[in-house]
Amino acid sequence: MEILTLVALIAAGAYILKSRDQRQRIALLGSHLGRYQIEKLMESLTSGYLRCLGEDDPERRQQIWSLLDSTEEKLSAQFDSFAAEFARTPEADTRVSKLPVAIPFATKLFPAATFDLRQALMVHARGIAGVMKNEANRSAKSKAFTMSAELFLMQHTCHWYCKSKTVASARMLTRHQTSYEQLIDAVSPETREAYLGLIGS
Repeated sequence: MEILTLVALIAAGAYILKSRDQRQRIALLGSHLGRYQIEKLMESLTSGYLRCLGEDDPERRQQIWSLLDSTEEKLSAQFDSFAAEFARTPEADTRVSKLPVAIPFATKLFPAATFDLRQALMVHARGIAGVMKNEANRSAKSKAFTMSAELFLMQHTCHWYCKSKTVASARMLTRHQTSYEQLIDAVSPETREAYLGLIGS
């Protein structure tokens, strides 16, 4: 009975420490994101893509694409600023555990099994900007598909930082019916190479 009590106390303590760490991470990321309209612009883009792809009138569809181009430019510029600002955050606060589940002090106990969120955000910023500029000459539909993947992978990284990879992947599957592996396959080749190089996969 004493052993069960001890195990329960250890589990409760670990849960409290994990929750506190996650709250701090959410607060830190939120304090930076709160200065921008990135989430609002993301929602406008993703809903706009769906509306445009469902539009039968070619002239109306082209008008929507033009508006979305402007939204992409705003989003890319804001994300560039956000990533540059977040890059000034101390490294001790930006390490992300590669372990599948959240463990208290994991980034300090297993430093080799971490990556730096600051670098990941820079990868995402370059990826979003590259798709927005469309130097690969993607069609409007292909560009929208790739940009959506870039944005969702960035969102996955933020959730990973705040919670864990497992939670981030589950959220992505629930909200967008898209797996983490599908996102990796759908982003631009440049983003995929840089991202996988960073996280060590």
